[in-house]
Amino acid sequence: MPDKKLLVPACAALITLVVHLVANAHYGFFRDELYFIICGRRPDFGYVDQPPLVPLLSAVTQVFGNSLFLLRAVPALLAAASVFTTCLLVTEFEGGTFAQAFAGLIFLFTGVLASFGGKVSTDEVGLFTWPLIALWIVRIVRGGSPRLWIAVGIATGVTIQSKYTVIFYVVALGIGVLATSARRLLATPCFALGCALAFAIALPNLLWQWHFGFPMFELLRNGQTEKNLNPSPLLYLVQEVLITSLFIAPVWMIGEVWLLRRPAFRFLGIAYVVLIVEMIVLHGKHYYPASIYPILIAAGAVPIEAWTRAHRPVRVAVVAFATAVGIAFFPFSLPVLPEAQFAVYAKSVVHVLHVPKRDFETERLRQPSPLPGNWADMHGWPELARAVKRVYDGLPARERSRAVVLANNYGEASAIAYFTPRVPVISGHNQFWLWGLHGHSGDVLVQVGGTCFETQHLYGKRRIVAYTDSRWAIGFEQHVPIAICSDPHGTLATQWPKVRLYR
Repeated sequence: MPDKKLLVPACAALITLVVHLVANAHYGFFRDELYFIICGRRPDFGYVDQPPLVPLLSAVTQVFGNSLFLLRAVPALLAAASVFTTCLLVTEFEGGTFAQAFAGLIFLFTGVLASFGGKVSTDEVGLFTWPLIALWIVRIVRGGSPRLWIAVGIATGVTIQSKYTVIFYVVALGIGVLATSARRLLATPCFALGCALAFAIALPNLLWQWHFGFPMFELLRNGQTEKNLNPSPLLYLVQEVLITSLFIAPVWMIGEVWLLRRPAFRFLGIAYVVLIVEMIVLHGKHYYPASIYPILIAAGAVPIEAWTRAHRPVRVAVVAFATAVGIAFFPFSLPVLPEAQFAVYAKSVVHVLHVPKRDFETERLRQPSPLPGNWADMHGWPELARAVKRVYDGLPARERSRAVVLANNYGEASAIAYFTPRVPVISGHNQFWLWGLHGHSGDVLVQVGGTCFETQHLYGKRRIVAYTDSRWAIGFEQHVPIAICSDPHGTLATQWPKVRLYR
């Protein structure tokens, strides 16, 4: 017979999976999703702005044809696995059936976690592995086999191949363990072996970054100085509350206090504090530490279960309230409303709550969009690709044989490569710059953005022949000119080192 302790975790995982499978595949491909697919179709040990795991997973989902459903089934599965792990953590914290179910409910309605499970991102693997690593360490602390350190090492190495921020997480966990009596558990050969395995799994990507001069460092530096907003420490903490859904965030806050007050689990509470300090000092974006919240949610569910055990009406009210506010804010996490309805709904909610939009922003120079940034960036890509293809196909045969498309950024380049694969495309942005010109001279250039290197006087002729057009696209991708550049006074190769943009 199946273990009854696994019944609630399994049900919570199944519900989460079904919700995501139903809700995820709406709107369209997100900019980064297209980029992941194109990168994954050129397998490598690394890329300028990311490790290889997520691109490879993304490309595999498209083997049998273009499918948004299959692409987003991957984060849906990882979200379900994370909920299952969160419920197991509740058990390790000695919570009961209600605490497990409540933790699963809060997980489902926590905005940033729902978003991680709703579209492909480099956070999708950590959504599962961060709580899993915590679960294994808790079991070690509670007398489990030291061999679990080996599993922790493997999970850490795999997660590094998805996103580097897990390094800050394991450092925070290490500091938490060293600050408590659990430090004695590090003095074992299995811990050393786990560290070695994590390093070995991550090594190919490290060597790739070293070979190309650590482009990730340049990208992060440029992002800090030219792109990202750096909130004050107080605003950063406010953002953490907002992204974890304002009205249910108290659950993880209760969990943090509960962990700090329990000697056996205090290392997890300390780890959260250290991680947030790391992010504030290093100017990380507000969602970088978000995969730690399932741990705090699991911890918060345990005292809430105890407090409401003798007060059934209170328990029902707490669940009803969490469900109501969760459903109310669900459209901000998953694309469940038609665009026109959501645009109206979002304005109404923001007006009622009086939450400044800037409190959610992570990047400067954002142009106004009809939808919030994540939703807007799921629109306009097929239209862009078709517009570029029409211009490219309209060239005389002699010019078309020498022509190449130059895109402003990896989103535009990836959309063209994905939706119109026979149209050759290059870009100076991130990995596309590293891939180079593919042998194209640039004698005839179809340029998205339409500048034709005017300041460099590279082309003698410039004709704007089309504009991008999509009602719901993000602001800076609307009404973008598409130009034909010809009569070159030099070669595009001479300009290529200057167009590199790692950001």
